[in-house]
Amino acid sequence: MSQTFDAVLIGAGHNTLACALQLAKKGWRVGVFEAAAIAGGAVKTGAYTLPGFRHDWAAMNLSLFAGSPFFKENAAELTQHGAEFVAVSHPFASAFPDGRWCGVSTDAAQTTAQIAEFSAKDAQTWQRLMAEFGAEAPHLFGLLGSPMQIRALAYFMFKTLRAKGLSGTLDLARFLAQSPRAWLEQTFEAPQVRAMLGAWGMHLDFAPDIAGGALFPYLEGMAGQAFGMALGKGGADTIITALTRAITARGGVVELNAPVARILHDGSSTHGIELADGRQITATRAVIAGVAPRALPRLTGGTTPAFDGAMTGYAHAPGTMMIHLAMDSLPDWAAGKALQSYAYVHLAPSLDQMARTYQQARAGLLPDEPILVVGQPTVFDQSRAPDGKHVLWLQVRMAPGTITGDAKGEITATDWAKAAEPFAQRALDILERYAPGTAAKILARRIVTPNDLEADNPNLVGGDQVCGSHHLAQNFLFRPARGHADGSTPLKNLHLTGAAVWPGAGTGAGPGTMLAAKLAGR
Repeated sequence: MSQTFDAVLIGAGHNTLACALQLAKKGWRVGVFEAAAIAGGAVKTGAYTLPGFRHDWAAMNLSLFAGSPFFKENAAELTQHGAEFVAVSHPFASAFPDGRWCGVSTDAAQTTAQIAEFSAKDAQTWQRLMAEFGAEAPHLFGLLGSPMQIRALAYFMFKTLRAKGLSGTLDLARFLAQSPRAWLEQTFEAPQVRAMLGAWGMHLDFAPDIAGGALFPYLEGMAGQAFGMALGKGGADTIITALTRAITARGGVVELNAPVARILHDGSSTHGIELADGRQITATRAVIAGVAPRALPRLTGGTTPAFDGAMTGYAHAPGTMMIHLAMDSLPDWAAGKALQSYAYVHLAPSLDQMARTYQQARAGLLPDEPILVVGQPTVFDQSRAPDGKHVLWLQVRMAPGTITGDAKGEITATDWAKAAEPFAQRALDILERYAPGTAAKILARRIVTPNDLEADNPNLVGGDQVCGSHHLAQNFLFRPARGHADGSTPLKNLHLTGAAVWPGAGTGAGPGTMLAAKLAGR
């Protein structure tokens, strides 16, 4: 028996779920079909090591979701369905090989004092940036929240010119085009302060020398100081569970273990999907594909040569390895016990090392000293582990999806099945240098390679957790391709959503929210 919906959505990531909920609120009957046995895509949580230890599979930081327009609009409903956050007052820090560290907390005096240990001038700069943030934030968040259409951009430029004048607007444009290194070296004198902030660029494929990346170290630094960080109570999947329940409560369907074989269309207009089990699902108003761009031509069988070429040529960022650790206790950081109070500890000691690591991974090499993001969620949410125990969430950045060699000349394997253990050990050895004795505290571990990430979620091509590079040639008006930043395709009623569509990666649900507004009207 066939099913009919107003909108059929492919994939149950947070963007498609957000889009489905917004449409359901407008009276649309929605059906979400997910190939995996668990909804959420990269935003899910499980006992990946030992019973009672809950690990976030990929995404851990939910600040963008908790602060998003989508959540503000739907907070009461999602809270009713179980969404719950834990406030983090100490969002991030960096540890350095010389035994020192620098971090950002919501205590402005504490942050300023930390920075002053490296540079009194930088501490003054930090205070100035914080004082100016309230005036700068509306312009930056306004840009990131604007549809990438000429009319919307023209209106944004008009407002910016009126507020900042020509000189201020040109300064903003220059800043948006700068690399992280260019802005950080222009703004701060201490290499450690630059590294602490520059590490955030690596989360979004912005190595220190990539144009257009200055915005993200700035925003993460200012937002961390002003708002802290938000984690999901019990795990990041709290938002997925709430979204799924809210959709079904409104009469929608979220079906798991339901891979989509093809998108049904007549060459000009889309009218549904066919599942791998042969069922055909009718969509009367929209088919919304929450897939990586290169999957779209396979599902449609082809649209136009230009569009399909853009989708298959869509560029992905280098991959990531995840290491999930069940711990007897927190690491004893050589830089001091204070580091145990931070949600993230970056082990990324210099901009030069970040640049080298990125280039090595881009070349297919296993980096000689990868960047580590050490997540300590149980510092703020003890419900994720048995009493007195902890979990560590390790992102190893960067890691090539396809291995061509080892930058250090030690690992001979060029397939992840054999390279996983020695490369993970390289990462754990780095952690051991910064926190001696950590290895003895590990109760169990789970290594997740870039291949594992893609096998679990085909949108994470080569282990790319941001579903596509955010470099200028593939961002703003060009994400995922010129003329399609609103998720449109050459087929009527077929739309693309997810991190590959403007405004891109992160847990803010911007692509799904914007698409729903476009389809159903604001």
